[in-house]
Amino acid sequence: MSGLDSLAYRLRPASAEAEGALVLFHGRGADENDLFPLLDFLDPERRLVGATPRGPLSLPPGGAHWYIVREIGSPDKETFAASYELVTQWLAAFGEETGVPPERTVLGGFSQGAVMAYALGLGRGRPRPAALIALSGFIPTVEGFELELSRPLPPVAIGHGTFDPVISVEWSRRAKQQLEQAGADVLYREYPLPHAIDPGYLSELSSWLSGLARSRMKASTAE
Repeated sequence: MSGLDSLAYRLRPASAEAEGALVLFHGRGADENDLFPLLDFLDPERRLVGATPRGPLSLPPGGAHWYIVREIGSPDKETFAASYELVTQWLAAFGEETGVPPERTVLGGFSQGAVMAYALGLGRGRPRPAALIALSGFIPTVEGFELELSRPLPPVAIGHGTFDPVISVEWSRRAKQQLEQAGADVLYREYPLPHAIDPGYLSELSSWLSGLARSRMKASTAE
């Protein structure tokens, strides 16, 4: 199985010819329906074609997963590598199907999904996305996986609850520092929530994405 068939997913078409794409990866134990409503929230004018893939693993306590959790910060090597390869194939097929190249595609996610977005957007040998959105996640450390933090880096939006008992906000603080030191433009917000997404930050992200669609994505189209 390869290409778009490698993962189940939901698709939200753009209102006209897509200026870019927005792909959101769900958190542990959820599925492709979980973040699907955020596509319209983040991109209400539907300038972008949107998609929400489903993690390939079915694990206790239920739902879909991207990798086995053994230690926060370090995903299980085998399951992470397998999912990374599947999503790499899926993203390539998604770009071919929609006609939207990686440099006009925003990758985002929550929790495990944020980890996958970081990996797929910053992994060595991966094409640079238009931007990254990482909510309540961390930049993964996995044997055999290498980051590529040479410039130019995509703009990155990071959000994290300060009362998160699942993935500490310290992980996002570290990511912010690491990315800014590498030269990335980082939009960073903390909010007094547990392991959850702040609606107020989503409104800010909607404006941020709209600005990207007007500048970065259109610029790449004209090149």
